[in-house]
Amino acid sequence: MFPLRGKSIRLSAPRKLVGDLVHFAHKIPTVPVQRIVNVAALEEARSQLRERPGWCAIFTKAYALVAMAMPELRRAYIAFPWARLYEHPCNCASIAFERLYHEENGVFFAYVRQPETMSLMDLEEELRRNKDEPVEVMFRFSIVFSRFPRFIRRFLWWYLINVRGSRKAQFLGTFGVSVYASLGAESLHPLSPLTTLLNYGIISPEGTLPVRIIYDHRAMDGATIARALARLEKVLNEEVLAELRSLQNSAVVH
Repeated sequence: MFPLRGKSIRLSAPRKLVGDLVHFAHKIPTVPVQRIVNVAALEEARSQLRERPGWCAIFTKAYALVAMAMPELRRAYIAFPWARLYEHPCNCASIAFERLYHEENGVFFAYVRQPETMSLMDLEEELRRNKDEPVEVMFRFSIVFSRFPRFIRRFLWWYLINVRGSRKAQFLGTFGVSVYASLGAESLHPLSPLTTLLNYGIISPEGTLPVRIIYDHRAMDGATIARALARLEKVLNEEVLAELRSLQNSAVVH
């Protein structure tokens, strides 16, 4: 006999977290801007390393360096009690991770302070900790926060996004990073309550890949993002490439 009824499943901590995030992200007028970036030299230098940083660490550091040179990327639109822009003095990267929690895959967010000051390998180590250490340890705050009643969670989200720019940077980050390239897929317009979100696709055989910045149109305009993407490609192929090659030289010496 065909079953007539299914079952009700209680929302898990990650489902509540994403539900709250999407609720507020939908209120923000975000626009994606894309540039095809050449990373062939980076790919070659990285392939020659025994211990190599992942592409997430590479792009996170490069974008953080760009954001330090372009203060517009460290600004947030704050609506209450009057509309204004808040500019944070440094970066806090909010990086999305898929983790298994109570037998369910869910998204959690790691907050990395000042990634522009970290070496690539230190940044890679920090990302691996968030990927491998117990979820209850690395994301304890998010799990505890999800236990609050929804009206309390939503009020706190609203407060962070609309009232206190410094608290928004502290608890939500100044920019986001969300990618699925390792799974062979890419998102064209991921949602985020942050001013900018970095997203990139799959590297082609020619060593190029699409890189996107999804931005809050209230805080800046598309031309600024286009310049940021051009600067990102330059930083990747200059400062970040030089660091990768220094890691290669260090490995040869040792």
